[in-house]
Amino acid sequence: MAKRRGGGRNRYVRREEPTPQFRINDMIRVPEVRLVGDNLEQIGEQLGRKVESGVFDIRELKGWGRDLGLDLVEISPNASPPVVRLTDYKKFLYEKKRKEKEIRSKAVKTVIKEVRFGPNTDDHDFEFKVRHARGFLEDGAKVKAYVHFRGRSIVFKDRGELLLLRFMKELEDLGAAEAMPKMEGRRMNVIISPKKVQKKSKSKAENDA
Repeated sequence: MAKRRGGGRNRYVRREEPTPQFRINDMIRVPEVRLVGDNLEQIGEQLGRKVESGVFDIRELKGWGRDLGLDLVEISPNASPPVVRLTDYKKFLYEKKRKEKEIRSKAVKTVIKEVRFGPNTDDHDFEFKVRHARGFLEDGAKVKAYVHFRGRSIVFKDRGELLLLRFMKELEDLGAAEAMPKMEGRRMNVIISPKKVQKKSKSKAENDA
C-alpha cells in the first residue's frame, strides 16, 4: 500500500531552532581546546588552583563550567585547537554586541552634498545655493561645488573660478576648501569641508551672551 502523502492527522512539523552564534558547552565536541580570557585568575581562585591560558582536556573545562555556573564558549572554532572562554554566555553576547555598537558609532561616514552652478549664475540663484550649502556644512556634510561649462561656455573658465572663490568666501565661517578650484573635464570643482564648530556651539554662544 502506498503511503499517504499530504496533510494527514499525524503529520508532525519540527520547528528548527535558530543556529547559535557560538558553540557552547556540549555543542563543543573536540577532545582538546585552548582556554583564554581575562578572568582566569578569578576562575583559579574559585577552583582553589592556579589557572593559566593553555590547552586543556574538554571534559575538564566542562566540569569547571558546571562547578562555577559558567559556560564554555568557543570563540575561534578554526584555530588548532579551537579557542574557548569560560564565561556567562548571555553576558558574553551582551558585551560583544555593545562593543560592536561602539565601533559602529565611532565610524565616521562622510556625506558629500553637491551644489551646481553655471558660469552665468545670477546673484539670486547664487545666494539661494549658498544658504543650502551653509545648512549642509552645519549638519557636518562636505559640499562639492562645481561650475559646469556647456558648449562654448568653456571660454568663461575665469568667470567660473571667480564664482567658486566667492562661494568659498561666503562659507569660510563654516568650512574650508580642501584645495583651490580645479578643472576636471568640463567642470571646475571645489570641495569644502565643515569646520568643527557646528550649529550647537553657535547656539550655546548665543545663550551665554
